[in-house]
Amino acid sequence: MLYLKRFGPLAVMTLLAVAVACGGGSGTTSAPAEEQAAAGGDASGPQAPMFAVDPLWPKPLPNHWLLGSTIGVDVDTQDHVWIVHRASTLAANETSVLNDPPTAEECCTPAPPVLEFDPEGNLVGHWGGPGEGYDWPSSNHGITIDHMDNVWVGGNGGGDSHALKFTRGGQFLLQVGVAGRQPDSLSTDSYGRIAKISVDGGVNEIYFADGYGNKRVAVVDADSGELKRFWGAYGNEPDDDFDERYVPGGPNLQQFLSPVHCAEVSASGLIYVCDRAHDRIQVFQKDGTYVDEMLVMPNTTGSGAAWDLDFSHDPEQAFMYLADGVNQRIHIIDRENLTLVTSFGDGGRQPGQFFGAHSIAVDSEGNMYTTETYEGKRVQKFSYLGMGPVTADYQGVVWPE
Repeated sequence: MLYLKRFGPLAVMTLLAVAVACGGGSGTTSAPAEEQAAAGGDASGPQAPMFAVDPLWPKPLPNHWLLGSTIGVDVDTQDHVWIVHRASTLAANETSVLNDPPTAEECCTPAPPVLEFDPEGNLVGHWGGPGEGYDWPSSNHGITIDHMDNVWVGGNGGGDSHALKFTRGGQFLLQVGVAGRQPDSLSTDSYGRIAKISVDGGVNEIYFADGYGNKRVAVVDADSGELKRFWGAYGNEPDDDFDERYVPGGPNLQQFLSPVHCAEVSASGLIYVCDRAHDRIQVFQKDGTYVDEMLVMPNTTGSGAAWDLDFSHDPEQAFMYLADGVNQRIHIIDRENLTLVTSFGDGGRQPGQFFGAHSIAVDSEGNMYTTETYEGKRVQKFSYLGMGPVTADYQGVVWPE
């Protein structure tokens, strides 16, 4: 059964239970990249988007500013790149000038939470933090630029049961949800530590990956913030009492695990949900009807392999790019067939490597931007090189030639 709860403009409507054929779904499972790499590839094989890291992007920040854990990235209609980071994750020896008493003369201080870069990597805007009329998240998480170039920010800290909407200049517009609530996947007026926010501009809707506390996808009106519908894994009613863990090789679980880390709207109208700790992507129609799923690096446990995704810049969005913050890679996936084509990246601190690959976004030219949480604390650019033959299922670090 599909569980779908809708809410009308003025009042809560009745529960809608729609019978659907959920027995389908390929349950496509990718083999670990290390095993695939041994098979190699050849120029007559499949084609995929190719990338190389740009080690000179972005340019250095001014004012001795540093980034903390960088847990969101998006690209606006001008191809400006936006990130959000957490100053609270910077250690005392990174911000020595702020110690009491200071232990350095000049270096360093946290950058403002929200930063905007132009395509060349110049910092062109910055703002964020507590202000009048809204509750800045205790642990901001995710940033999204909507179809009107407004900026949305979520949060995954204690009491972050809401999301915020600002103009691109940082003027507060809207708070969706009541701050300070406990997680409740059936709530109609609060959320459960939202991991990411996505946009369906054609119908003026916002999708919440809800989240670190809740076990659902929630859809709200972009202007009013009114909740319109929500659903759990396979379209089921989300169940906060569900406490099973993902076991590699075991049955696929009927509930999302914590966190529900992304819910991305494709050009074809399908919604792709990152069930991070389950190593899976589930696909839905906009009304919450389950369509299909795939597992990625399915022997991954702990924080899981499915962190964030975006789509290739071609009109058909033939490929998905999935950030994997445990295996420290970007996976390139055939969107139609839900099959893993190739992966790149590796663990480390050098350009093209990752330490907690967290968020991902693509600009209109096909370039990819990633951010890193934990001690990664950075944003990277991977320049799009065009389509090329897949000669290895695991490419390693994609260094420019």
